[in-house]
Amino acid sequence: MIDKRQARLRRARQTRAKIAELKAVRLTVHRSNYHIYAQVIDATGAKILASASTVEPEVRQALKNGGNVKAAAEVGKRIAEKARRLGVEAVAFDRSGFRFHGRVRVLAEAAREAGLKF
Repeated sequence: MIDKRQARLRRARQTRAKIAELKAVRLTVHRSNYHIYAQVIDATGAKILASASTVEPEVRQALKNGGNVKAAAEVGKRIAEKARRLGVEAVAFDRSGFRFHGRVRVLAEAAREAGLKF
């Protein structure tokens, strides 16, 4: 029997295989109950170019809770700014097997509004 986590990782593996085939820079998201994390990973998958999360000290001071949509929007904006500073304009969105709703969707929309294309 497959548990919830294994099912999510199976879905994530399919997405990552397609992104690797496209040889695209990817924006990957991970969420826990208390925090949300985003990373921009190069096309080879070997190097993290930029990262943002609700555990960063600047974000923690600005937000009371790291596990809500307001926090996800802030992380999305920060990751887009960091990626654009490095010259990354377009990415492939890797939702890590999480459903595209709630915090994951808000993070993606905030990153798009801040100038990332995907």
